[in-house]
Amino acid sequence: MVLAELESYFSRPVAPTRRVALGRLDLPTDPAPGYGGLLLAGIAAEFGPGLDEDFTTDAQRLLSELGRGRRISQPRLRHRLQEDRIGLQQCVHSLRSDERGALRFDLALDVGTPAQHVLCAVYAAGRSAPSVRHQVLSAVRTGLGWGAGAGPGLVAHLSGRSSGLSVEALRDPVAWALGVLDLRSAAAIPSRRDVQRAFRDRLREAHPDHGASEGGAAERISELSEARRILLGSG
Repeated sequence: MVLAELESYFSRPVAPTRRVALGRLDLPTDPAPGYGGLLLAGIAAEFGPGLDEDFTTDAQRLLSELGRGRRISQPRLRHRLQEDRIGLQQCVHSLRSDERGALRFDLALDVGTPAQHVLCAVYAAGRSAPSVRHQVLSAVRTGLGWGAGAGPGLVAHLSGRSSGLSVEALRDPVAWALGVLDLRSAAAIPSRRDVQRAFRDRLREAHPDHGASEGGAAERISELSEARRILLGSG
């Protein structure tokens, strides 16, 4: 299942001028940075290590200017952003979920240069709605400095989650947490005491000392702790 997608276009390496263009942008940002922000951050994380230091510095500066809503003169960072796509190579990056609901990046690695990929991610982030632009640009900035490629670690860092990186958990963390603690059927919003009680009950059920299987126990306990953190708003 495709959760977010970025289509972009690049000039070929042998072209006399370096050019990029944006195509279709399917980049959901609710709740911010959303699947769209995660995808753009993943692109920056994957291709950022291939940039030279000066380009990385300039890209960070460009992110700041886009965040302030400034008009960006062209060409920028040795590339021209244009609307015309004639003669350019198409590239499509996506963020997907598998049959278990886990997230994975599907990035095109066989076309374009690191600079072109990163530039398009930066410009796409700059086109996000003003209400979420800061969060999306911040996600791309984090990806650019990540240094470890696109993967679960980056998603966990950006979402503030340590486990359960499923589609449902990222789409609606509160609903996910209520489900994990079996509190969805509660007639009223659970109180702090209700959450703590549910956490202790589910923790007892999940613990091997109380008859639960050791296989998957650590992951289940981590999920329960994360659900409690979300609902109580504390670490």
